[in-house]
Amino acid sequence: MKKGIHPEYVETVVTCSCGNTFTTRSTVPKLNVEICSSCHPFYSGQMKYVDTAGRVEKFQKKYNWDPFKEKSGQEKSEQATAESSEK
Repeated sequence: MKKGIHPEYVETVVTCSCGNTFTTRSTVPKLNVEICSSCHPFYSGQMKYVDTAGRVEKFQKKYNWDPFKEKSGQEKSEQATAESSEK
């Protein structure tokens, strides 16, 4: 390898959001990760819903969308139509 053009390969401490830490080697001295082999559902065997970005809630908040409101409104109009046709 040429001298002076490659980054330094140092021992790295990796910290997961679940609290697990381990060491490895990398070009950066410290890494923070959201999910590791201890808390990942595939490796741990425990079912865990992983939605780090909150995509569904973000969409609902952005567009002020609630599927339950729409359904209840449709059901009310259908019930009103059914009641009026019965009379």
